[in-house]
Amino acid sequence: MSTATVKAETTVKAETAATKAAVSAPFEAFSLNLPTVEVPAAFRDFAEKGIAQARDTYAKMKSAAEEATDMVEDTYEAARESAFAIGVKTLDAAKSNTDASFALARDLFGAKTFAEVIELQTAFARKQFDTVSAQVKELQELTTKFVTDAARPVTTQVEKTFKDIKAA
Repeated sequence: MSTATVKAETTVKAETAATKAAVSAPFEAFSLNLPTVEVPAAFRDFAEKGIAQARDTYAKMKSAAEEATDMVEDTYEAARESAFAIGVKTLDAAKSNTDASFALARDLFGAKTFAEVIELQTAFARKQFDTVSAQVKELQELTTKFVTDAARPVTTQVEKTFKDIKAA
């Protein structure tokens, strides 16, 4: 081997060693030797109590959020059911009224005299007045039930909350 080759190999080895040393040794700024300090027991107790209180508060908040979610779901479900019942009752009333109107029209076409037309119209008006009055009463009852059922979960939750506040 020539001296140039040996010199080159020595230079490469020296550079490799320097590179390894540079990689394994971090910057001086990151090699701080901090003294180990033991945390006093009072601070540990304080931190543990804070963590326990935070966990307790989180559990209470989670429970309150779940109860509120259940209340909202119950309210929407009650409202949906009641709205559906009112819609069905309204459609039934409309069908009944339409059928009665068509029956009157059919009877009017079969009337022979003007007196018979007046009699049919008067009977229809009386019957429709009674029918519409009954339909309005049923819709009022359904609407009252709707409001009561929709408000029940909220009322129950508010009463429970006040009871929990009094107990605390």
